[in-house]
Amino acid sequence: MADSHIPKPRVICILGPTAVGKTAMALELAGRYGGEIVGADSMQVYRRMDIGTAKPTPEERKRIPHHLLDVVDPDEPFDVSRYIGLARDVVASLHRKGKTVFIVGGTGLYVRALLGGLIDGPGADDALRQELKQEMKIRGKAHLYEKLKARDPRAADRIDPRDGIRIIRALEVIEHTGKSIVEFQEGHRFREAPYEALRIGLRLDRDRLNDRIDRRTERMIADGFAEEVRGLIDRGYGESLKSMQSLGYRHMTGHLAGRQSLERTVDWIQRDTRRYAKRQMTWFAADREIGWLDPGDVEEASRRIEVFLGRS
Repeated sequence: MADSHIPKPRVICILGPTAVGKTAMALELAGRYGGEIVGADSMQVYRRMDIGTAKPTPEERKRIPHHLLDVVDPDEPFDVSRYIGLARDVVASLHRKGKTVFIVGGTGLYVRALLGGLIDGPGADDALRQELKQEMKIRGKAHLYEKLKARDPRAADRIDPRDGIRIIRALEVIEHTGKSIVEFQEGHRFREAPYEALRIGLRLDRDRLNDRIDRRTERMIADGFAEEVRGLIDRGYGESLKSMQSLGYRHMTGHLAGRQSLERTVDWIQRDTRRYAKRQMTWFAADREIGWLDPGDVEEASRRIEVFLGRS
């Protein structure tokens, strides 16, 4: 049994939606505190997918060491369980070296699982999941939500009626186990808690964030996003791959296949990125331990870190 008197490693999390400015703040803070950055992004793990994932530049990575970027090829499987295994090894190594650890990213599930562990629920049933997805496509989320209310009212009370992914997962669990997903969550309560964590969330008002998203998309195109995707296709990474179905890449493969103009492709990337950012904020808003800041408020972030590290 682990000695409960041994202090847990401390990690500083810089979280928030895409394009909000996490990288810039993390680079500044990591530089101040002798830190290194551990990515928490489900797309930046893929090699050769740089522009479309807004991966830190070679210069930024030279300035501050980054971990868990370029981990797998685009046709290799990667999930939250693998992420946890790799991330915990990196955090342990950095802790032994006396480095300040910054967890930086927008994939909320990765962060939650890293800080609290995975819920011990049943595995996914691909056949049932596809059946539920098809039912949702034909009859809508409202229909599936009503089904969940009838089967598992406790879960329905906790799930946004617009959150199709969580509705489907809750239905999977009740179908396979006869128990509410809430029972698994309450039994777990993320009790592993292997770290002392400071959570700093970055947010902007919707108009400012949408403007950043639009401008970043335009920079991606100017930086050669189309050429990046064409190179992936030429290497044999087909558009049916999970990685190639991700935000931006599925849009660009459609353009390269002649299904829509570049102008429309840019519009769609901007639109769907705005929607994605909104979903990210919904996820993070549920974490009451996150303290929110404007991305320009580096000094307040630094003050919080001083207190967290016991230096104030």
